[in-house]
Amino acid sequence: MERSEIDYAALFAATPSPYLVLDQRLIIVDANRAYLRATGRSHDDLVGQYIFDAFPANPDDPWSHGVENLAASLHRVLDLRRVDTMALQKYDIPVVSHPGEFEERWWSPINTPVFGPDGSVVRIIHRVEDVTGFIRDRGRLPSTDEASDERFRSAETELYARAQELQKVNEELRRAHARESRVALTLQEAMLYSPDLPRPGVAVRYLPAVGTLNVCGDWYDVTDVSGTGLTAAVGDVVGHGLEAAGIMGMLRSALSAAMRATDRPARALQILDLYAGSVEGAQSATALKVRVDTDEQMITYSSAGHLPAVLLHPDGACELLDRATDPPLASRPEVLPRPEAIAPYVPGDSLILYTDGLVERRDEDIDQGIDRLTIALASCGGLDAERIADNVLAGLGVSHGAPDDIALVVINL
Repeated sequence: MERSEIDYAALFAATPSPYLVLDQRLIIVDANRAYLRATGRSHDDLVGQYIFDAFPANPDDPWSHGVENLAASLHRVLDLRRVDTMALQKYDIPVVSHPGEFEERWWSPINTPVFGPDGSVVRIIHRVEDVTGFIRDRGRLPSTDEASDERFRSAETELYARAQELQKVNEELRRAHARESRVALTLQEAMLYSPDLPRPGVAVRYLPAVGTLNVCGDWYDVTDVSGTGLTAAVGDVVGHGLEAAGIMGMLRSALSAAMRATDRPARALQILDLYAGSVEGAQSATALKVRVDTDEQMITYSSAGHLPAVLLHPDGACELLDRATDPPLASRPEVLPRPEAIAPYVPGDSLILYTDGLVERRDEDIDQGIDRLTIALASCGGLDAERIADNVLAGLGVSHGAPDDIALVVINL
């Protein structure tokens, strides 16, 4: 049976809840019939207007913060790219037939982002429920006990006041958290900055998590080895924010120093084990270290609980480097050596290192994500590192980020 086409425009117009559609500049681009009825406005009155020009603050009610609260909510949707549910709001609206007059209104709003093909927020759906009648009726309830009725109204007033206080506290917490996240992201980007990558055939990407205020602890490192090739690493620290960013920086620096003391990736990870065991928050972090010997055309690698690197051949075939995987850092007996494996390569191959944000999806086995990665890489054989990096991110649908951080290193061999 052929599925009938759904007329979404008619569906939007007929839905009984009031809906307003805004663009990125908070200009009204559409309103359904329920919204027009709720506000007493026409479609032509609203479309094309800045929302706060169409619905300004009531100058006779200085204690109402409806405009301020709605503006903050809409900008959170644009900045954080997620749904924002607001507390009950007193937001009076202009009376169309009496310019300069305002009508008392109470609303329960929810603001939802609509994403474009590139992952950016292109529209905001502003859905409201007009609860003015309910609020007014509560004040007119008949009662045989005047004292009880007064206590009820007093409790209801206090409940609303507490809801507004809670909203203000939540907003302050969001701002504080956002400041910490910006600092953490700046710190992370500064520590990952690589002004002089070892060679033109190396591409690196770092994408912070989207839809959250959290900055995580993903990292990468690429270093030249004089005359014989290069080393590369990726890792992932458990946790979020400034603490994770700081631990990430310490582990990255320690592993880079360890690799300068030994040319064996497994030995470098064993040294990092000792260091991670003394750093609070570094336990259970994962890391993958590889050494590329361009003279011998050989890759030596070792993994501390990290996902396997992928060796991509020019014909699109993929080989997982998964023969030297051990538990995460600081989670094994120190006396045991970490495993190490080698893999030959030929000129034209590419090596891909990544963190779990690239392939991990909720309610899905990680092997499925790795399979998706190899499928995306199959069409990238023979491409330069920059194009491979861009194609992989696009192929996995994370060009603008994912729910978790992503670190990605691509090396043309």
